[in-house]
Amino acid sequence: MTAAALDFNISSDLLTDIRRWRTRAMVVGVIGVILLVLGWVTSPAQFYRSYLWAYIYFLGIAAGSMAWLMLQYLTGGAWGVAIRRPAEAAARTIPVMAVLFVPIAIGYASLYPWAHSDLVAADPILKHKAAYLNFPFFLVRAVAILGGWSLLSVLLNRWSLREDREGPRPAHNLMARLSGPGLIFWVFAVTFMSIDWVMSLNPDWFSTMFGLLFVAGQGLSSIAFLITILVLLSQQRPLSEILTTRHLHDVGKLMFANVMLWAYFSFSQWLIIWAGNLPEEIPWYAERLRGGWQYVALVLVFGHFALPFALLLSRDLKRNFKLLRRIAVFVLAMRVVDVYWFVIPDATRGAALSPSWIDVGAFLGIGGIWAMLFLGQLAKRPLIPANDIHIIEALEHGR
Repeated sequence: MTAAALDFNISSDLLTDIRRWRTRAMVVGVIGVILLVLGWVTSPAQFYRSYLWAYIYFLGIAAGSMAWLMLQYLTGGAWGVAIRRPAEAAARTIPVMAVLFVPIAIGYASLYPWAHSDLVAADPILKHKAAYLNFPFFLVRAVAILGGWSLLSVLLNRWSLREDREGPRPAHNLMARLSGPGLIFWVFAVTFMSIDWVMSLNPDWFSTMFGLLFVAGQGLSSIAFLITILVLLSQQRPLSEILTTRHLHDVGKLMFANVMLWAYFSFSQWLIIWAGNLPEEIPWYAERLRGGWQYVALVLVFGHFALPFALLLSRDLKRNFKLLRRIAVFVLAMRVVDVYWFVIPDATRGAALSPSWIDVGAFLGIGGIWAMLFLGQLAKRPLIPANDIHIIEALEHGR
């Protein structure tokens, strides 16, 4: 099979489906935004809490997809060609997601104890951290994180478009040279994001594993999302003629590896804190093992790790389109629970588990807007990059 013999453009039937999905996402987004507006009017504090966790979840899918894109440019291989277009489309949503950070910047005082001078004055730990935890520096770091990711997204997608028009060289070389520093920046950006936006909700607490947990979480959310989209797109041309069970097996193994990586980091953090048994560390887990949150913890142990781990051990399952998609969707649902478990107990200052309708509004609003943007970007380019240097290897993969 040769690249010249195939049409990689989106078929008319698939394009119709994508437009229909986009319309549905827009409707969901509008409903969610209406709920968010009502939430802001009736309970501003809950609005900002709900907005924060939903924003972090969907931003993680976009930024994580860009990380997989950069990893593929560095390592090569057929596996990355299959997910490249969905990953590029997800990455192109990052500039808009950067704009959606504005409500968090506006409502930071409702979220973070360090934003209140009286609390800082009464707490020696907050006094010590004041040089770092202050709004101007917080905003500078947020701009650096979101601006850096947006710049990476723009450059990678610009050079990818150049590759489509002019051939693989020198565009591929430019993308590969940027991807090494880009991945390093991504890891540091995720780390600072997790510290600034999540850990500082409880500024008296700290963990050296926290950033790695979010790195693994973004990687898992994004690969599960890319698998879900890949299987949906494979039902019609052009991917129905290109995608094989071996492509699916490759990305399924990546999801399996990230499930184990997340579990390793999670267990390592718990083990270090349990072994130390220090009063400045254990309250974080104590708050999450009471008031109903203990059941969320059990759901994460079994749903986020044990069940996906057991199922993804199967080689046959990772080659089954429908079953792997169901596992990927389930993992995405568990990622929602995980981010909620990280953010809300500290944002509510140790209150019992009590989900709000504003949480639903935030998820639908931000998720609907993000899905609408993603699907709009996905429809703009052929689903397979014909000039990718690994295109022949990808077409012959598993045949």
